[in-house]
Amino acid sequence: MAMTGDLALLVLAALPLMGSPGPATLSLAGMGAAHGVTRSLRYAAGVNIGTIAVVLLIATGVTAVLLGVPGIETAATVLGGAYMLYLAWHIATAPPLVGDDPASHAPSFAGSFVLAIANPKAYAAIGAVYAGSLVETEDDARIAFAKVLVLSLLAVAVNTTWLAFGASIAAVLRNPAKARVANLLFAGLLLASVAFAALG
Repeated sequence: MAMTGDLALLVLAALPLMGSPGPATLSLAGMGAAHGVTRSLRYAAGVNIGTIAVVLLIATGVTAVLLGVPGIETAATVLGGAYMLYLAWHIATAPPLVGDDPASHAPSFAGSFVLAIANPKAYAAIGAVYAGSLVETEDDARIAFAKVLVLSLLAVAVNTTWLAFGASIAAVLRNPAKARVANLLFAGLLLASVAFAALG
């Protein structure tokens, strides 16, 4: 019973951090607005699996080891930043979504997986709530598994919500001029989130 309460507190602490606008969540909203849900599912799967991988890297301590390797943090930041710039350009230049347009092409699973793995906000948010939640007990393995499961499910729920949010806007913005404004807005917000992460 005590662990259930602690996990509920974990969700309450993690939700505002993981659900707030950031490179991955804004890119999902942008993909939803530019391409719709169906054509963005592979992209969303890459973000979800990549975010779950981040949870596992933090839970197993691999992140701490990797960040100790000289140059690895800089390389990951540059790689992630470059891909986010590409995404911002892709969203800004996407044609207005009209029905199930076969010409509509969302970025790939592999690209979104890399974005999630290289997303500094994910490490900061997930690392903070993972390390700060639940006291040490005799049953550390069970608690660690519960934390990983809860944070993974929360990440998928948050990411899906952002994708649906973007797609719901696209459903309203069938006018090409308005769709272009929405795409440029999402691209601008994505660039702002990249700049914020770099400065942080």
